[in-house]
Amino acid sequence: MHATFSISDLAKEFGVTTRTIRYYEDQGLLNPAREGSSRIFTNRDRVRLKLVLRGKRLGFSISEIRELFELYDVSRDERRQLEAFLARLERRRVLLLQQREDIEVMLNEIDFFANQCRKALEKNPANSDVKVAV
Repeated sequence: MHATFSISDLAKEFGVTTRTIRYYEDQGLLNPAREGSSRIFTNRDRVRLKLVLRGKRLGFSISEIRELFELYDVSRDERRQLEAFLARLERRRVLLLQQREDIEVMLNEIDFFANQCRKALEKNPANSDVKVAV
């Protein structure tokens, strides 16, 4: 007998809303069976939900996650799927490193201007017309 799960079971297990799970179903990432109006999820759906949530945490879009699933579903070639996933991970890493560098630059600018403001305030504590060059 195969394990099955209700939408509430999965929502509780993964800490998401049932609406989120229905959204992933609408996007073609999950494919539960139906018994009347109830959704019956298999272990395959459970694993796919886990992978979707992991992909989202890594910053992948729904379309990127769908592409990885489709690659696996069509070819059943784990090597191709792993290579595609690795390439996406590397692109994501490059993007995040660039964002981190950009954030460091912005933080340095904020520190610089905050120090300028503090110095100006120390020089003229009672003067409300203090100007800082930006």
